Amino acid sequence: MPRPTQNIIQLTIDGRECRAAEGTMLVDAARANDIEIPYFCYEPKLGNPVGACRMCLVEIEGIPKLQTSCSTPVKDGMVVHTQTERVHHAQNAIVEFLLVNHPLDCPVCDKGGECPLQDITFGWGLGRSRFIEPKRHFEKPLALSPLIAIDRERCILCYRCVRFSQEVAEDYQLIFTERAADTFVGTHDGHPYVAPFSGNIVELCPVGALTSRPYRFRARPWDIEGAGGICTLCPSQCNVEFTVRDEKVMRVRARDAPGAPAGGGPVGHPDVDDGWLCDKGRFAYQAIHVDQRITQPLVRDGGSLRPVSWERALDAAAGLARHKGAIGALVGGQATNEEGFLIQRLMREALESGDIDSGVGEAVPAELTRALAAPALQATVPDIEFAHTVLVVGCEPLDDAPILDLRIRKGVRRRGVRLAVATPRPSALDPNAELVLRFGPGEEGALLSELDRALSSGGAGVAGDVASLAELLRDGGEDVVILWGERCLGADALRSLLAVAQRLGLADREGAGLLEIPAGANGRGLREAGVVPGSGPGYAELSHPGRGARQIAQAVADGGITALYLFQTDPLRDQPDRALWEQAMHHAGVVVAHASVLTEGLAEHANVIFPAESHAEKEGTVVHPDGRLQRLRTAIAHPGSVRAGWSVVAELAKRAGLDIGVLTSPMAFKQLVAAVPFYGELTLEEIGGRGVRWQEREAASEFPTVDITAGSIEPPLAGRVPVTNGGLRLGTYRSIWAAPEVEISPALKFTVAQQQVELAPEDAQRLGIAPGDPVEVSQNGTRLRGTVHVRTGVPAGTAFLADGIAGDSANAFTEPVIEVHKR
Repeated sequence: MPRPTQNIIQLTIDGRECRAAEGTMLVDAARANDIEIPYFCYEPKLGNPVGACRMCLVEIEGIPKLQTSCSTPVKDGMVVHTQTERVHHAQNAIVEFLLVNHPLDCPVCDKGGECPLQDITFGWGLGRSRFIEPKRHFEKPLALSPLIAIDRERCILCYRCVRFSQEVAEDYQLIFTERAADTFVGTHDGHPYVAPFSGNIVELCPVGALTSRPYRFRARPWDIEGAGGICTLCPSQCNVEFTVRDEKVMRVRARDAPGAPAGGGPVGHPDVDDGWLCDKGRFAYQAIHVDQRITQPLVRDGGSLRPVSWERALDAAAGLARHKGAIGALVGGQATNEEGFLIQRLMREALESGDIDSGVGEAVPAELTRALAAPALQATVPDIEFAHTVLVVGCEPLDDAPILDLRIRKGVRRRGVRLAVATPRPSALDPNAELVLRFGPGEEGALLSELDRALSSGGAGVAGDVASLAELLRDGGEDVVILWGERCLGADALRSLLAVAQRLGLADREGAGLLEIPAGANGRGLREAGVVPGSGPGYAELSHPGRGARQIAQAVADGGITALYLFQTDPLRDQPDRALWEQAMHHAGVVVAHASVLTEGLAEHANVIFPAESHAEKEGTVVHPDGRLQRLRTAIAHPGSVRAGWSVVAELAKRAGLDIGVLTSPMAFKQLVAAVPFYGELTLEEIGGRGVRWQEREAASEFPTVDITAGSIEPPLAGRVPVTNGGLRLGTYRSIWAAPEVEISPALKFTVAQQQVELAPEDAQRLGIAPGDPVEVSQNGTRLRGTVHVRTGVPAGTAFLADGIAGDSANAFTEPVIEVHKR
């Protein structure tokens, strides 16, 4: 749908002529014109204002009573006064009332020094109190959750945290309990506030009532400094600010965080994260400084990995050169564009091998990859919020890119976006959806093919939910955004996806298109840098394409490839078919890896491990799923003897006989830009702190010519696998918490993903299994253990298991049917 039009009007504030968009809240119009009005409860990202704190009262000519500027839209000709005696008296009174029960414990409060209540008290308070009666007291602090402490005495009842829980995250866990002077923030029946986005309420709180337990009493504002960065723990690529003290990350906040004192300030990046963070991005920083972090090179000696000097490790890794033409490389999603670009140069130019991949499973044909990346088809993150209709297919945004989950909810709640969810597994977005389609695991391609048929025939010959979906997409409005997941959609499904996009006319339509959630955080950037088997940098055609991840594993197992180079990935955990990869890594003559955490596969099979940088230490660029290049900057010094990844790759290339000619990360970026035509002389200065979408630059016309109309019609939806002898169709999912960084972060121990077997109620009843029962899952002699979660919405005859976890991961299974038995 079209973005709201802005009619600029003129008003007067304190005698100054000001201009603002009609309908803008008065407090925002004043701030835009450098006029400060204090407030506590107001936060535009929380939705409609509630005027709870009354701190922003102003006098408006023609209205006898004082008005809350946070809930008063500006109008043409409005005359406002913020400095009259009535206004000052009201503001003084509000501050005095807020301090009636507020403890005077600023010296020991974590918020001290960066507290809006402190600033507003100094700026708008009387400086004295007439209150001499005893203040109210609560037990303090209470653990609102394992991550958040609440000091109820400090709460000023601004509603921010409750509104976030109910109107943004929509977890509906936080409430106000009791009444009048006894009111405080709590949860239903005192249950811990455990939710994927709970940490945002710490930033929203304008006082010290809600504090981060991992950061509590760790530093004061005058001890720390902020460093901007990008979180690369998932494809959302949120803009973050690292709080640094003595070269250690003490906390992570949204960059330009909400809750700024008095006049406020920018709130997040509206084109990326909208100012929110998930708890993984906010608290997994602890993995940077734990003892389990690899901070020096390791070489296998006598059957075990031992710390060695860099020289010895590089000498050992130089043995890759003896396997020229027979080396396979996998690059993990946390690699930067520069690292990926140099690795593909190392592989193709120095080691004479095109067997390199940054994806999972089967490689997607090069022409299909180009077609899906065509600028004409790319939707942006804000398009999700303003589209007429959004279709989520083959992905779970809450797990795969959590911030997109919040953006979809915002679009449905505020803009009336019509949402359709088509996934095998029940989605957290189902309650928000106008239409929900369930189908068997792996049937995304058949669904999209059937949808293409329905769109092409006007619904003739297609019945049921697919016909309803086609009608919704066709008649629900022209701006359609399809959000799809790389992990679940194979080549046939992607061809049908392109056909659907063609039927809907999404190409070259502003506000519409496709938006991918890659399997890795920088999956798109690595593909553009040439870290795929079928194309070079800039999706250039290759005369000798290489093999994808699965083909690499098979070639190693068969002896065609004799060495593996793994950059920030463990295929035993990250790739499907664990058994094949175990066989491959066992047969490989040399396995060289870069890692920050010693995972199971690397501990058992790697010959050399170089310590990898964290996202707080890297310098380079990444590409957001919508094509926005963003810049990583070094926030802290490397711990131990960690070196930059690009420099290690450059040294390995030099020892293999290729001088890459890179001495700094910006030099690598310059080479990357020269090799990718549609980056067109892009500079780091142009990217800056907010990033730039390459599709919006003139150089986007240099993108390779592709046919984005190619489609493939697949058979209609297959019937569900019949349930015989306890057999169930296997589906997999990857939890938001399935990451090594989560497992070694002390604050997130309670979230560590364990195997959970999701069953439909009818299947659980048939098998005699109750929620929470321990079960054994088996297939062809392979057995895993897990705990049952009976979940409404799971298709009958289907079980969903978690993969990407440390133990009992579902990638041990390779067939579509499993058996579940109670232990």
